[in-house]
Amino acid sequence: MPEDRSPGEDGYRDRAVDALRAFAILGVVLGHWLVTALVVDAPGDRLHVTSPLKTMPELAPLSWVLQTLAVFFLVGGYSAARSLRPGEHWSHRLRRRLARFARPLPALAIIWIPVAAALSWAGLPGSSVRTLIELVLSPLWFLCVYAVLTAFTPLIAAAWNRFGLAGAALLVAGTAGIDVGRFVLGAPGWTGWATVLTAWLLPFYLGVGWSGGALRSRRAGLALLGGGAAATALLVPLAGYPASMVGVPGAAVSNLSPPTLAAVAFGLAQTGLATLLHGPLTRWTRHARARSAIAAANRSAMRIYLWHQTAMIFVTLGALLAFGSLNGLHTVPDRPEWIAERLAWLVAFGGALAAGGALAAAFPRLRRHARDTPPPGTNAVPGPYFSRGVS
Repeated sequence: MPEDRSPGEDGYRDRAVDALRAFAILGVVLGHWLVTALVVDAPGDRLHVTSPLKTMPELAPLSWVLQTLAVFFLVGGYSAARSLRPGEHWSHRLRRRLARFARPLPALAIIWIPVAAALSWAGLPGSSVRTLIELVLSPLWFLCVYAVLTAFTPLIAAAWNRFGLAGAALLVAGTAGIDVGRFVLGAPGWTGWATVLTAWLLPFYLGVGWSGGALRSRRAGLALLGGGAAATALLVPLAGYPASMVGVPGAAVSNLSPPTLAAVAFGLAQTGLATLLHGPLTRWTRHARARSAIAAANRSAMRIYLWHQTAMIFVTLGALLAFGSLNGLHTVPDRPEWIAERLAWLVAFGGALAAGGALAAAFPRLRRHARDTPPPGTNAVPGPYFSRGVS
């Protein structure tokens, strides 16, 4: 299947892969907005985080649709491998790849440092402020892991060239071994965090191989999808892994913190599905409107990822101050009606995220305009000649 190869920062972009990234972002954002509830406790008006998955475990299949982290790392490996340039220095390549990811971070600190101080000054309990900060910072773990994998892309590509799919099998075996040590042999709990590397390196590694032409056959995609899904279906009832593919507050074991073998198997199924969707997405992204939408989503990808929790928090706090406790926003998610009520609030969350994105995009333009506009009373032209002045 020929690719839609459009010019981009890293040579030529595969728009179908960009579409997968956009869908993965949508899944993460909707997942967080649907399964993260900020509940107000009557004594002291404290805020704490809970989830409908805690009170209604039958909703676990929702997490199977909206937990798309493996797709993030798959397309990340694909894009990182495609961006390799012969002779380019390691540090230059790393700066080039990570510049877009680091750009939105200062604004996050600029906004939240005074907001946290103002909330404390207004009397919000310290535990509630910490809860909000933790929600804002929770997406940042992804950037840390992604930065490490991006830094080692040349080595990962060399490993793929040497080991191929056998390297993926080693990563699966490594995750299984860590889980056995943790759950069966009684190894210290901190040893489980080693799977943060093995579990997320796996889809990144497969993405590197995919960029070089591997996993292109329908047979490979079906094998990954079927094998990963079957393994997940067996691990949950037989090995006792949680059915939810996202963390549930208060649960003894989470499939994501740290990642488990069940999460790895689920990621393999997602990888297979992603490769199978590549052909249909390639045809879809040939339409101008689809290309435009996908390009816009990818330009704003990191801003959406980093700011979606902030949008939810601002709507939640603003509504609480203006109207008091509201159903689907501040109430305990312990009944099916809560889901319908929450869906209505997604519109407000999306509006807040869009408004924040517009302000963030406008800020650099306003700053450039202020810099290039000559002071009153001067006969100067804006732009590169401003420093010289023209009389």
